[in-house]
Amino acid sequence: MTELLDRKLLFVTGKGGVGKTTIAASLALLAAQQGKRTLVAEVDAKGNLADFYETGPTAFKEREVLPGLFAMSMNTEDSLKEYLSLQLKIPLIARIGPLARTFDFVANAAPGVKEILTIGKFLWEVREHHYDLVVVDSVASGHIVGQLAAPQAIQELVQVGMVKDQTGWMIDLLADARTTGAVIVAAPEEMPVNETLELAAKLQSDTVVDLAAVVVNRVLPELFGRGEEEVFADLVGHTGSPTPEEVLDRVLGTSVRPILDGAQLAVTLRRTRGVHLARLREELPVGTPLLYVPYLFQRSHGVRATRQVAEHLAEELGH
Repeated sequence: MTELLDRKLLFVTGKGGVGKTTIAASLALLAAQQGKRTLVAEVDAKGNLADFYETGPTAFKEREVLPGLFAMSMNTEDSLKEYLSLQLKIPLIARIGPLARTFDFVANAAPGVKEILTIGKFLWEVREHHYDLVVVDSVASGHIVGQLAAPQAIQELVQVGMVKDQTGWMIDLLADARTTGAVIVAAPEEMPVNETLELAAKLQSDTVVDLAAVVVNRVLPELFGRGEEEVFADLVGHTGSPTPEEVLDRVLGTSVRPILDGAQLAVTLRRTRGVHLARLREELPVGTPLLYVPYLFQRSHGVRATRQVAEHLAEELGH
């Protein structure tokens, strides 16, 4: 099995809200820290990738945001301009005018064209060896299969000519597990686990892309052992006068109920999420690497948190 960061192209996806941008940004940072010239790209146009490195807004033209780490945001019109310049030798111009309108018409009439321009950009960077690793903060799990399967869909429609040639080399790179992989980000909750399992199956059946890893984000730490859980249960459930809880209230000069409730909630959440994690482990394809990232308990996500997640990923990957 190819090591995760030894691949050349990683598409990071997952259900909305599970932290896929966090994982994409952190994987890219980890790769750069290991000396790889790395490109991290934002596809879904949320515009917040820059927040994870505390840098200025990103654009289609990549720029170095940290040593060895370059960032960009996908724009299909700019991608089309670049494609026309590289493939048809049409000079880059500020506006493509009628050609852009023609492209919109064709893109709407032939599903897969915009997807080709998106993933084709990253596959081109890999093909030309511009970077050691390209990490794509991809669209959410509901749309990623259609995007990754676009070259196959286009090739089935067009049997000869330049379009077939272009999609041919794209499919070759997508199908090479040493080069390309999908990373699904999940959370230890019922809906994200369901979507992860469904997506893993669809990647296998509907695309040629290898499932490189599943990253479970926001895993709660195990704060208390069984013995401590029993102590908390005795404190809450003990009868008599005064109760242990009342004694503690007097000694501490404040109510201990919020602490006891918090401890009980932590145990309940940990056990409930443990059930979902167990199901994920059991039902994923055999051999799928499963990586765990703990809950950071932070309100905002800046470069410090990105570094923390990168450190946890490094530990999980054995680096």
